[in-house]
Amino acid sequence: MDIVMIIRAITIFTLLLFSILSISVEATDIRYCDKKADYEVKVHAVEITPDPIARGQPATFNIAASTGKNISSGKLNIEVAYFGWHVYSESHDLCGETSCPVSTGDFVISHSQVLPVFTPPGSYSLKMKIVDANNKQLSCVGFDFSIGFGSSVAAI
Repeated sequence: MDIVMIIRAITIFTLLLFSILSISVEATDIRYCDKKADYEVKVHAVEITPDPIARGQPATFNIAASTGKNISSGKLNIEVAYFGWHVYSESHDLCGETSCPVSTGDFVISHSQVLPVFTPPGSYSLKMKIVDANNKQLSCVGFDFSIGFGSSVAAI
């Protein structure tokens, strides 16, 4: 009898753990800016944690990609829209977001940022262009993300 109860408790704990993890880490649908373009960098997945993003708390964007050529340096040019209105732009050194030089094959771009607590909650669209040192576009993708109404950490 005790073994059965232990197995049930472990099963319930495991289900709860997977439920919590699936809420906080979720793959995001991506779309290429030009569906007909043959980009040198292929973006395979975007993972945002937490999802939705909590204002005033760290958010991490992990972008899984691959390339058929070595990339010595470049930039990430990012544009953000809120309900279709352009609200923010930023640019980052590619080598600050991944290890450079980027070798042929798979790599991950990782960017963490804390959004101000006054950031309006809701749905946002992000467009990211990856360019090389000569400003040649290597990829362009868009994806949506959400900012929640409250903080993910309860007030103490």
